[in-house]
Amino acid sequence: MQSLLFEFVFLVLLILALVMLAQKLRLAYPIVLVLGGLALSFTGAFTNLEINPEVVFLIFLPPLLYEAAWQVSWKEFWKWRRVIASFAFPIVILTACIVALVSHWLIPGFTLALGFLLGGIVSPPDAISATTIMRQVKVPKVLLSVIEGESLLNDASSLIVFRFALAAVLTGQFAFSEAAGSFFLVIVLGTLIGLGVGLVFYAIHRWLPTTPSIDTVLSLVTPYCMYYAAEHFHYSGVLAVVSGGLLLSSQRNTMLTYRSRIEGVNVWTVLSFVFNGFIFLLIGLQLPTITQQLGDTSLGTAIGYGLLISLALIVTRLLCAMGASVFTRVASRFITVADANPGWKQPLVTGWAGMRGVVSLASALAIPLLTPSGQPFPFRNLILFITFVVILVTLVLQGLTLPWLIRKLRLEDRFATIPEERQELLIQKKLAQQALRSLEEKYPQDGPPNDFLHNLRARLQLDSRFLTQALDVRDDALDDTLQQYQQFYLDVLDQQRVLLQQMNQREDFDEEVIRKYLAILDLEEYKLREKQLQPVGAE
Repeated sequence: MQSLLFEFVFLVLLILALVMLAQKLRLAYPIVLVLGGLALSFTGAFTNLEINPEVVFLIFLPPLLYEAAWQVSWKEFWKWRRVIASFAFPIVILTACIVALVSHWLIPGFTLALGFLLGGIVSPPDAISATTIMRQVKVPKVLLSVIEGESLLNDASSLIVFRFALAAVLTGQFAFSEAAGSFFLVIVLGTLIGLGVGLVFYAIHRWLPTTPSIDTVLSLVTPYCMYYAAEHFHYSGVLAVVSGGLLLSSQRNTMLTYRSRIEGVNVWTVLSFVFNGFIFLLIGLQLPTITQQLGDTSLGTAIGYGLLISLALIVTRLLCAMGASVFTRVASRFITVADANPGWKQPLVTGWAGMRGVVSLASALAIPLLTPSGQPFPFRNLILFITFVVILVTLVLQGLTLPWLIRKLRLEDRFATIPEERQELLIQKKLAQQALRSLEEKYPQDGPPNDFLHNLRARLQLDSRFLTQALDVRDDALDDTLQQYQQFYLDVLDQQRVLLQQMNQREDFDEEVIRKYLAILDLEEYKLREKQLQPVGAE
């Protein structure tokens, strides 16, 4: 037990070191974690650590999906629903079919049922890597919205394909009409179960006397309840978590207090970071175990199979992305679409952002060792190795070249009518003006004297004038003006922290009160650094 704890602590420290290295190299941290785990696997360390598919599906996947559902914008999700749905369902199924045909043709003795099993495993892209890269390079918001929305749904479709293909291999029977009906039943009822469980937790948050700590713990329990409830009845646990998460996310301001929202965000940010770190590091550590299980197939032959299937996956996604663009242009003549002319640049980037991740590897590991007749499952070890090669190739090749491709294409956000920094200024100005109106209506200036309200009125008037002046600045001068203001404000906050630390040395000041005001200063700095225009030295 003690050695396991030390291994866990060492892995956490290793994850932190590799993430810091990724930031230094300006690379997406999932790529560095996988390569770091791969390098560590050659040392022979942590050979006892293996990815357990039950751990991934029952412990890691529900909270990561739930956190993603809370982060995604419902407005953007609905706006691009047709594109997201096409990538998450038809394109995933088409990709599985292409992989089935290629692997059946390429690998001697590999049946179509096994091909569909492999296709269901490697068809869903992992969005964590793609969005991590895209947030480091300026891209149109539509790309992030599509990739994030796709990630919420494609795991469900691929796991359903995997489930039916596995049943076909084990039983030797496959009825298309029955499978198609079951496919839609799994989707619809999984979604309904997620919404039902979500409504139960909404009622708990909304009407029971919860505290911020209770709200946070409930949010940690919620995705597991959604997932287990759906999987218990053999429906899609993934879609249950996604639908329930989107429902609760849309109601966060009515069912949670401000403290619950702040504390919950902090907990979930750390949890998802640690979970993702472990997952990508463990992927790299699996190489020795997977290689040893190849059996009669030579390592060179297996690598060749993996590279060719990786190529088929990359080409298929690129063609599907470009084909979706053409289909959208044709469909725009008959129905209203969000973008009638997507062009070729954004579909190309979307197609190239098809890195595979842990769900694929966990699915491969979930293949049983034996068939119902007691025979070894055919080609299980080769399927597992091909999956590993696909993950490694797509993560490294596409992940390292995606930033270059984005910069080379110089994508423009054709849907951004107002620059984001001006949107922030307009929102702040309108909020200040609304506060002034409310103050004047309830407490007019000729009313009873109140120094606190007088100071509040003066501050709001000053904020309103400042924001009006900032909006009047020309676009080419706005950056410098805001950066100068932000840098000065940050310097002031640093000086205030020094003063609070000096006051904390005195016996007549309670350290708990000092910490409270240090936290307030941290919130002020957070608001500044999260703006689109980062001040000099903010990194």
